[in-house]
Amino acid sequence: MKLLVVGSGGREHAIIKALKKDPRAEVIYALPGNGGIAADAVIVPVGAKDIPGIVAFAKDKQVDYAVVAPDDPLVLGAVDALEEAGVPCFGPRADAAIIEGSKAFSKELMKKYGIPTARYETFSDEKAAESYIDGLPDGNIVVKADGLALGKGVIIAENREQAKDAVRAMMLDGKFGASGRKVVIEEFLTGPEVSVLSFTDGETVVPMVSSMDHKRAHDGDTGLNTGGMGVVAPNPYYTEEIAAECMEKIFLPTVRAMKAEGRTFKGCLYFGLMLTPDGPKVIEYNCRFGDPETQAVLPLMQSGLLEVMLACTQGRLKDADVRFSDKASCCLVKASEGYPEKYESGYEITVDGELDAELYIAGAKLDGDRLLTAGGRVLGVTAVADTLAEAVEKAYREGEKVRFANQFFRHDIGARALAAKRG
Repeated sequence: MKLLVVGSGGREHAIIKALKKDPRAEVIYALPGNGGIAADAVIVPVGAKDIPGIVAFAKDKQVDYAVVAPDDPLVLGAVDALEEAGVPCFGPRADAAIIEGSKAFSKELMKKYGIPTARYETFSDEKAAESYIDGLPDGNIVVKADGLALGKGVIIAENREQAKDAVRAMMLDGKFGASGRKVVIEEFLTGPEVSVLSFTDGETVVPMVSSMDHKRAHDGDTGLNTGGMGVVAPNPYYTEEIAAECMEKIFLPTVRAMKAEGRTFKGCLYFGLMLTPDGPKVIEYNCRFGDPETQAVLPLMQSGLLEVMLACTQGRLKDADVRFSDKASCCLVKASEGYPEKYESGYEITVDGELDAELYIAGAKLDGDRLLTAGGRVLGVTAVADTLAEAVEKAYREGEKVRFANQFFRHDIGARALAAKRG
């Protein structure tokens, strides 16, 4: 089979490495990929949002199956366009990808179908939003840009004034462009956060191993929000009892709601959950594999990724073999100093000796035989071990072998999870 993967980050590298294990994978094209992915796939300089270019390439190369990984091309209809050109795909069509593309849509879906989530209101008028904030208790308030914002369109304000500043930044100053013209204002939920990626064919839902992301830039969950500085899996807070409750009250109801709305969702549906004192609630949906959660979850997958993806596309997931090991994993992200704001690139990435871990490249370019940094989050080192403590220790030990000049990383990935296990 000729395979095509749309996207250019660490998540796509993890997907490509997993697909490569399938003996049917004759060639994998990455559009646009990156310099590190070039070791595992054929890099094609077609942008992830260049849907006509992606379709033209897929037809020219007679691609058998495509995986559309990032949110933007999914929301823009890349799957629709590829399928109309005769290329079967893993990923939702645009009418289903709206579950991430519009936070207002997803909140209204949850309200309509009784899926537990934070109380909220949606606003298209800045003055009405500020007036609503004035009526809220003066404490933490969550302000979300309605549309896609590279995972950064959520501001947790500590008081009403900060919340109003966030509304003005989104609606008047255009902080997130068109994505912030409409905002969702939510109550602040408390409790451990859990990420659960799941396979679905629109009927059946098969959750993957749960995980715990680390969004803040610096140790102790301080600093700015990022795309994710590291992940551990499984998440110790996510017990079998909670998993069963989520399946009954959140996972299946969501997939059934989307089908009832005429928006059947096929692909990877990401559930961002908060385990509140009142039970699990949905913080957000994503219409695709999370990044960097994918880099921690896929190394634990024992069944073939390509076969499971095909089962989702073909509507036969209930009969598919989907297995994960009972081991633990830790993905340590190394970034360019200054990320998620200004940073410098172009530094050589070196690996000292053999690496007893998976190396996923997120932001790099080739310069002859040298691999140079070319992004904020540069790479992820994922270690798998029998216990979470061993996986964390191994990720940091192996991570020391991978270097570039202005690297920075958190030193406490997994610390909260380990404390929970001890507790």
